[in-house]
Amino acid sequence: MQARQDWAASQLREWYLFPETLPVNLSTAGFSSVQSYVDALTATARVQGRDRFFTFVTSIADENAFLGTGQTAAFGFRLEIDTAARRVLVADGYEGAPGLAAGIDRGTEILAIGTNEATLRSVASIIASEGASGVSAAFGPSTVGISRVLQVAAPGRSPRTVTLTKSNFAIAPVSSRFGSRIITDGGRQVGYLNLRTFIDPADPALRAAFASFRSAGIRDFIIDFRYNGGGLLDIANLMGDLLGDNRQASDVFNVETFRPEKSQFNETRAFRRQPQSVAPLRIAFIGTDATASASELVINGFQPYLGASLALVGANTSGKPVGQIARDRPECDDRLRIVAFASRNAAGRGDYFNGLASEVTRTCRAADDLTRQMGDPAEESTARALDFLAGRVCAAITSGTAPAIAAAPPPMTMLVPDQMGVVDRMVPGTF
Repeated sequence: MQARQDWAASQLREWYLFPETLPVNLSTAGFSSVQSYVDALTATARVQGRDRFFTFVTSIADENAFLGTGQTAAFGFRLEIDTAARRVLVADGYEGAPGLAAGIDRGTEILAIGTNEATLRSVASIIASEGASGVSAAFGPSTVGISRVLQVAAPGRSPRTVTLTKSNFAIAPVSSRFGSRIITDGGRQVGYLNLRTFIDPADPALRAAFASFRSAGIRDFIIDFRYNGGGLLDIANLMGDLLGDNRQASDVFNVETFRPEKSQFNETRAFRRQPQSVAPLRIAFIGTDATASASELVINGFQPYLGASLALVGANTSGKPVGQIARDRPECDDRLRIVAFASRNAAGRGDYFNGLASEVTRTCRAADDLTRQMGDPAEESTARALDFLAGRVCAAITSGTAPAIAAAPPPMTMLVPDQMGVVDRMVPGTF
């Protein structure tokens, strides 16, 4: 263990974006894992709000598998929790997974969890006694074959009991059900795109979606990043390219800046038109406090060019204007994701550690309406995005990440386990 911890410390001292915050000497004694030692090394930057557990240890094999294919072992839904109201609801159901096959989709409430019917415990009682961590633990590990009995209730339906077994499936980055569509609003056509995560399979899915938008001559867009925790920088760059048909070859999309002694790795990335690229007049980006990293990079990248023709709709974003590199120790299957570079847009803006709401020119406050599917014109966030694109009035996002909306459900947050894996970080709330 100590050898692995020493290796992690040496990598941080070489690459960490904030080297001045690292302790001069920190003994490995008393730390039972590599992650706990890394957390201690990065504690000062965390207090400063610059590294909120963005530096972490993961499995090389697990990360490569998810980034390459979207494969995971789970029941196949994304969950949000309201600890004050002691409720857990489904925000998204994944195609090809056991949960959706059993009719568990957006808006379904998880009422009770057990290993069998005799051991069913109400979610309210679990939250009352153990908090959010008790709920995530009740679903069991991410292992194929793990079964749970759930009591669930879809909106307007009576509770029912189902038994689910975790299986391997691939999370589609763009849903085949609602991920891409053309919305007609007052005689105008709007392109809607929901991206769950920035992984390799997103490349063909994004190209197909934007090819349809280009063919239809769409100029106004809703880009829905509301639960997108980030992922591959290459896919973020592709997203910029696909939205950049009216950008010049010299227009800068993103600037990566490493610490001074690693400046040879700095990169300025300009837009690169693709055959499927579109030329937006206006873009409404839907975000929440789960919108992070690559998602924020894309939004920030377009602000200098669109100005007041770009809006953040929903709530303030997570606030992660930094990126990680991967340093591997294959003999231990250790991948250390190190915060190593800052991201800035063409205007040099990139210190949005408190989220993007104060950085973008326009914002529209909206609830995440779990009673309707994402992309439904009547869904709260989608409706406010359409308002912005049409020039209708919308209320601005105020401070914080969970705006209070009159007559709306209480604010929810993604349910994540205490010990997060690859999927938990990139597709938060997945169980």
